[in-house]
Amino acid sequence: MSRQIFVNLPVADLPRARAFYTGLGFTLNPQFSNDQGACIVISEHVYVMLLVRPYFQTFTHLPVAEPAKATAVLNALSCENRAEVESFVAKALAAGGSTPNPAKDHGFMYQHGFADPDGHQWEVFYMDEAAFAQQAQQPQQA
Repeated sequence: MSRQIFVNLPVADLPRARAFYTGLGFTLNPQFSNDQGACIVISEHVYVMLLVRPYFQTFTHLPVAEPAKATAVLNALSCENRAEVESFVAKALAAGGSTPNPAKDHGFMYQHGFADPDGHQWEVFYMDEAAFAQQAQQPQQA
């Protein structure tokens, strides 16, 4: 069975959030969007549901965290190469996002990230699996 994942994010300003994510090159699925939420298509099986905070609250009895003040989750999105990582970050900055951390090069993996206007953090990364396998086979130095 093929599964889908829906990442639900509370947002303060739905039009701003929708513009941010479509500005990254993702598409809006109007069939599952209205004035309470927007369905953003990340890939064939991955979607982000942008939900206005009062509507988001109806799905949980717990308090809704303020993502600009506390991190509850880090979303990670793979890229085809290092250039695509940096392209995503540049698009995020142009669309009103920020970069909470500098880029990191781990040899086999390159990562950078952005925060959307509400503060939700996304790590975008490229991992060279062949380089990872090679690095994993090397003896560890004490």
